[in-house]
Amino acid sequence: MGKNTLVVLGVLLAVSGTVIPAHAADPVFIIKDPAVRDVLSPESLPPDFYDFSPEDYWLEPRDTYWIIASNWVLRQERTQGSRIQALGEWADRTFSGADAGLPNNESYLRLGFATESEYGDPAQLDPEARFRLDIPTVEEKLRLVIESESDELIPLAERRRNRQLTEEERSETEATGALRYLSEVGDAINLSNDVGVRLRFPTDAFWRVTADKRWQLDDSWNLKAEQRLFYFHQDGWGTRTWLGVGRDIGNGWKFLSASEMEWVHDKRKFEMAQTLNFHKRLNNRATLSPRLGMLGESQPTWRQTSVFADVTYRYRLHSDWLFGEIIPALEFPRDESFKDRGSLILRIELYFSGTIDRS
Repeated sequence: MGKNTLVVLGVLLAVSGTVIPAHAADPVFIIKDPAVRDVLSPESLPPDFYDFSPEDYWLEPRDTYWIIASNWVLRQERTQGSRIQALGEWADRTFSGADAGLPNNESYLRLGFATESEYGDPAQLDPEARFRLDIPTVEEKLRLVIESESDELIPLAERRRNRQLTEEERSETEATGALRYLSEVGDAINLSNDVGVRLRFPTDAFWRVTADKRWQLDDSWNLKAEQRLFYFHQDGWGTRTWLGVGRDIGNGWKFLSASEMEWVHDKRKFEMAQTLNFHKRLNNRATLSPRLGMLGESQPTWRQTSVFADVTYRYRLHSDWLFGEIIPALEFPRDESFKDRGSLILRIELYFSGTIDRS
């Protein structure tokens, strides 16, 4: 085989990517693939890959109003979240006399905007705000709890439809502050006693005690019961009983049947609520919660006052503190002869917190 023939053969093999071993040891030709950064560099990609002209690639980025606004919101979460946490820890040290506050105090500030649209009523944007300052002491059984509202001062029907309502539709309640003592009865019953005041002038002292317990009925069903007794100096006393039975029903769905009855002292009547709740986590960002409910009262006779249904689609917009909600709802109230009343709630919520259950 001549010298020229060997040269031609070597070129052909090099082009086809074949490697010829020399003395069955070292290769003569090695073909290397080009680096990814070279293949995908702006200069290497075809012009039709871009939706802008090639010379625009090197222009300085411009901040749009959306980018400026979103960056501002992100900065607020990082700044205000740590401040809320620090406030709880500072108050913990102040009231307990400890050198360092306990972690995981459940203090939070919740801000939001909601808009509601009903039949023949255009949407209106209403701001919302809730807060809690939850301060555990060094003993861990005594806490100082300051809240923007108290459940005992809100009608039962309103509490059960809370997510369907905007701020102007909710009852006005003053903030409350209380010392809460946590204890246990036996091995399973949790007991808490609160003594505090409504933060207004003149003040209104109150006391409440809450006991709750969970049972696992079998491999599928579980039961939780809660009993609360409370007394407000100006509004009188009241009691509330809540029972919930739930289980997994397959395909990621959870079911809860909740029954509640409350004695309203100033109206001398019982109020009742029965809801069938379904819940599914669609993915790591979204949840879906359909619900059917019925409300009732004991005066002037035992009767139902409203039937309602709603679906809450909740989406985690960013991290674990920015959420959006879409809630279509349908209600049939007795005071409107059970005529249907539809509504649609759109809500954005921001949590500035140290530790909070946001589910």
